[in-house]
Amino acid sequence: MSEQTTHQKIALITGANKGIGRAAAEQLAALGMTVLIGARDPRRGEEAAAALRAAGGDAHALALDVTDQATARTAATQVEERFGHLDVLINNAGITGSGQVSPQDAYDQIPSSVDLDMVRAVFETNVFGVIAVTNAMLPLLRRSPAPRIVNVSSHAASLTLTSDPAGPFTALLPSAAYTPSKSALSALTVQYANELRKDGILVNAVAPGFVDTDSNNHSGHLTPAQGAAVVVRLATLGADGPTAGFFSEDGPVPW
Repeated sequence: MSEQTTHQKIALITGANKGIGRAAAEQLAALGMTVLIGARDPRRGEEAAAALRAAGGDAHALALDVTDQATARTAATQVEERFGHLDVLINNAGITGSGQVSPQDAYDQIPSSVDLDMVRAVFETNVFGVIAVTNAMLPLLRRSPAPRIVNVSSHAASLTLTSDPAGPFTALLPSAAYTPSKSALSALTVQYANELRKDGILVNAVAPGFVDTDSNNHSGHLTPAQGAAVVVRLATLGADGPTAGFFSEDGPVPW
């Protein structure tokens, strides 16, 4: 059955069954949006969607593996058939490559000894996956009166911050996979923003901060809800909002 409407805002979040993605889904649902929980594992996606519905939100699971273009296209077809459009795309799905370890213990990221297959896997999700999903969903976003794309990045993407020998990243190990993938995501964000600006599609990157999630072995000091706040703010920008930007809760992040 079609659920197309002319007024209901639809938001898709990739990797939304846990962590920052799920917190963003909860906050957008609380704002009255219909939230699509993108997840590789359909069972986990449905569990997250069911929890949001139990809390009063309008949420639906959407099977989506960002590394598989076919599932991205299938997901876009399902969104089109059920809702007819998409207002918000949050490219949140991402991996570190090192598994569930704190950043200071990610020795396998050291550039001089990194495994190239690991680097490729990280870029496949964090960069190529963003292209695959964004391009699949763009026709639906173009049907929205106020489309927004938010790419979830990291302060580690900032060359200004990571190249400062006295900066906050000096205590962390050099990274040849995760950190460069997020820097590439910054470049990609700007290029999409440049192309889509004329269409009224605002595209920005967000650094949620050091959030307590599986990806850093729960060593972060912010809650997922705190990290998601800036994501939601960029997802709900007004027509005069920025595009081609990189933001944290404290404001613009240097490239």
